[in-house]
Amino acid sequence: MKTLSILFGPMKVPFLLLTPVCVILGAATAYYTQGAFRMEWFLMALAGGLFAHISVNALNEFEDFKSGLDLQTTRTPFSGGSGTLPANPGKAGWAAAMGLITLALTVAVGFYFLLARGAGLLLVGIPGVLAVYLYTRWLTRDPLLCLLAPGIGFGPCMVMGVDFVLTGTYGMVALAASLTPFFLVSNLLVINQFPDLEPDAAVGRRHLMIVHGKRAGVIVYGAFLVGAYLSVVVAWLAGLFPAAALICLATIPLALNTYAGVSRNSHAGIEALLPYMTRNVIITLVTPTLLALGISAGRFLAG
Repeated sequence: MKTLSILFGPMKVPFLLLTPVCVILGAATAYYTQGAFRMEWFLMALAGGLFAHISVNALNEFEDFKSGLDLQTTRTPFSGGSGTLPANPGKAGWAAAMGLITLALTVAVGFYFLLARGAGLLLVGIPGVLAVYLYTRWLTRDPLLCLLAPGIGFGPCMVMGVDFVLTGTYGMVALAASLTPFFLVSNLLVINQFPDLEPDAAVGRRHLMIVHGKRAGVIVYGAFLVGAYLSVVVAWLAGLFPAAALICLATIPLALNTYAGVSRNSHAGIEALLPYMTRNVIITLVTPTLLALGISAGRFLAG
């Protein structure tokens, strides 16, 4: 078990659930617009997305260990690293190798689709690869880039990228659908930064709350929650989504509760924030899943 923990720890395996959610959302928009798609290409896109997610996780583990950040943070199920490298310092090279190998596999999958679907894939492919490679070392030094990069990677890059490889074109349905994970995934990083402000600042990070304070983090968190749901309603009103897509609004009560808890406990300890960090993960996974089901149902019901 210890060997498996060392081998898979830098991948942050529980975090990888986010990738199938975003890939399935991209597949749902492709199904909605054209009625079918190639299953083998869907599976390849899923593999590429998982490689990219593993890469950013492993490189993040390596960089945070190398900078000393993981030695200063208090770990939670959602922040502070996996603890693999502090417990096994000699395996840092393995984490770096894992990150680079899976990044190379991501590029290989992308190159296959580049040949199959054309240069249009570069529109999301290049920003996606750059976000993976540059995130921890460089993007976390800029408040705006640090805030937006995770959402762009899992929203427009992943959702629209999957839709593009399955349909061969970019469309407004996929763009509109990508906004929900864009807002929610960026929010996932915002809320997970609350416990680590002092250690993050000590190693040179300059994300939103380090520069502008916790109140700014609470405001942005609330605004991004509104954006995640409002984008769905606007897309439905514009005729891009079927009415069934509105099923994703079912998580609004949980989102309101979570926002209230984050606002109330933003200056409290980790223990007070943990329940709301958990609920935020549920919102981030369930809302795009329901959106994907609603969009697919709209196509199915329409025949």
